[in-house]
Amino acid sequence: MLKFDEILVGGLALSFVIQILYHGLVFARLVYYKPRPKNVSHLPVSVVIVARNEYHNLIKMLEPILNQDYPQFEVVVVNDNSDDETHFFLRELEKSYAHLKVVQIDQSLNFFKGKKFPLSIGIKSASYDTLLHTDANSVIHSDQWIRSMQGAFQEKTQIVLGYAPYKVEAGFLNKLIRFDAFMAALNYLSLALLRIPYKGVGRNLAYSKSMFYQKKGFIAHYKVDLGDDDLFINQAANKINTAICIEPESFVYSNAEKKIGFWLEQKKRQLSTSRLYKSKHRLFLMIYPISLFVFYVFSLTLLILNNWLIVVLILFIARLLSFILIQKSALSKLKEQKLLLLSPLLELLLFSLLGMVMGLNIFNRKK
Repeated sequence: MLKFDEILVGGLALSFVIQILYHGLVFARLVYYKPRPKNVSHLPVSVVIVARNEYHNLIKMLEPILNQDYPQFEVVVVNDNSDDETHFFLRELEKSYAHLKVVQIDQSLNFFKGKKFPLSIGIKSASYDTLLHTDANSVIHSDQWIRSMQGAFQEKTQIVLGYAPYKVEAGFLNKLIRFDAFMAALNYLSLALLRIPYKGVGRNLAYSKSMFYQKKGFIAHYKVDLGDDDLFINQAANKINTAICIEPESFVYSNAEKKIGFWLEQKKRQLSTSRLYKSKHRLFLMIYPISLFVFYVFSLTLLILNNWLIVVLILFIARLLSFILIQKSALSKLKEQKLLLLSPLLELLLFSLLGMVMGLNIFNRKK
């Protein structure tokens, strides 16, 4: 009959193998990814932005988009019941930019929270089939953004997933939030390359208008506050129609939260949509965090029992080296700075916090 510590060693070894396989078979997809030749057709593009009381953000973010180096595009801004200076700013800007289209929503016709209704209005108002999405509080740093994202469309591509990092600022919380965005991207970009696309990020996302209507838009999850990006992509993406774009010119940056409480509340809301993913995606996404949890808990338990110390040490170091090698390459690929040395600590802290947040979501689930 197996002893307790032998069961722990067996579980530790299994979790170690799962972690190494995930590093080598999933995350390595992004590490060794080589972009396909760009589509040079330069099809017209509609950039769609929903704004509600975003006057101060629109001042900074709109003109870099309006001045993109691209032959034919329009920028559709949906002003969703703003009561600040947004309306006057947009009307003034329209005088200088003929390719700016402002859609004004003055009455609250949206019976549910979130931006799915105004975003649907923006999509309906778009003149072109290729839609490129970002948020009003994001910033585009390159005039090649549209060209990069549109260039990732191939013959059968209907969806392009982009990368949306947070700006580098001082402080540990900034590093944690940036690492969270990086790990999320490492997951959804790698799985898309593995032909298991399951989500996108609305701050940097492109898809065709025709596909949006073919999939009946947001109808399947309209009553859910969030999910205009990840739930829609989870519903619409498949192994053939999805591509990624990770050229630095395509990155869209945002400011990270300054207080951990606000960030945790944001994560709580974001994670609440993941329970609506397809079952196969939910099961696949559980593999990495559960095996990581088992690896650390069983390692700690064996250390406390003072048994199998050499085995624990060897597996811990081997797993750490595998993790660091993947992180080094992936961080470099996505141009993330000053995260590598802290990445083992950040990973442990991040997944602990996310586990706590998911637990709270289970007990506080709203109907």
